[in-house]
Amino acid sequence: MDTTIIRNKFISLFGNTPILISAPGRINLIGEHTDYNDGFVLPAAIDKKVTFAIASNNSRKFRFYASDIDQHYETKNVQPAPYEFQWTNYLLGVLAQFENEGVELSGVDCVFESDIPIGAGLSSSAALECGFAYGLNKLLNAGFSDYQLVQMAQKAEHEYAGVMCGIMDQYASIFGKKDHVFQLDCRTHEHSYFRFEMKDYIIALVDTKVKHELASSKYNQRRKECETGVRFFKKINPGIQALRDVNLDMLEQYKNDLDPIIYKRCNYVVSENHRVIDACEAIEQHDFHRFGELMCQSHDGLKNQYKVSCKELDILVELTKSLDYVHGARMMGGGFGGCTINLIDRNEATTFQQEINDEYFKKTGIEPDFYFVNPDDGVQMMN
Repeated sequence: MDTTIIRNKFISLFGNTPILISAPGRINLIGEHTDYNDGFVLPAAIDKKVTFAIASNNSRKFRFYASDIDQHYETKNVQPAPYEFQWTNYLLGVLAQFENEGVELSGVDCVFESDIPIGAGLSSSAALECGFAYGLNKLLNAGFSDYQLVQMAQKAEHEYAGVMCGIMDQYASIFGKKDHVFQLDCRTHEHSYFRFEMKDYIIALVDTKVKHELASSKYNQRRKECETGVRFFKKINPGIQALRDVNLDMLEQYKNDLDPIIYKRCNYVVSENHRVIDACEAIEQHDFHRFGELMCQSHDGLKNQYKVSCKELDILVELTKSLDYVHGARMMGGGFGGCTINLIDRNEATTFQQEINDEYFKKTGIEPDFYFVNPDDGVQMMN
């Protein structure tokens, strides 16, 4: 993204010289619905970003301009904005966290624009929160650590956007590293980087262009089903705090004592945690064939055991099975719509887009969107 344009836009609007920040969206290669079970995920920041120009204005006003949608918002109070300015709540929520930590806010101007697709499950909201938090931290010399910024950005989403997200999205936006994925332990919040050699491969995201209404209600239901499983195993072993602490042998031992649906949900989560660990080993061994197999197993589990897929996601995954240049495919995110994530040969990207577009349209009457991404650095200052 050309930073000169956003810098000049800021100067023309506010007559001040800003600092420039970029913050990426994220993907999750494997490890779905494991986060709220204290498990493991394998995300990466991507080369699609929100770019910010930020400066203090010493007027106790907070003035925002969303360049993409040509929308201005100004306020003197760090309170949630009206519905038509919903995007401002990600920024106001961050300001509120700084205030809560005792940072004096004398007024801030911010212009931003994004090339992260909205609604595709690439965490444009986390990028907005993290980039703004990182910029404020620099601008105000507040001295917060990167991990504190992650927590503040997550809290902003909880309190101002009303989305009780886990920590993965904000964590990836700040801690991402170019040409790497990282395993995040959702219990300890410790992470380990793995070099993801993308010279011969590229990650293709295919957007179904659908989002079924089931998403939020089924998400809450799955959390409750997992909690039911934890309560069962806690009676057997009081040390069990989450499905993270249950292993496959234990599941099989007590299979007949569990409600069949609860067994399936637990089996998926426990298996998915193992798949994340196996996927990291495959990366270390440069075994992308094995990595792709694990992605496919993940989708099968999400479809058949966790029941959070949908017809459109399943069609997209099924279409890849006859394509030898696709090494793995699965749904990504909460489910019931959104994107599939595919690991494909880099030189087949155009062919992949043509073949999948044509076949998906034949089966659904919908033209999907395609995004080709690479692992990239987390939030950073720009020249």
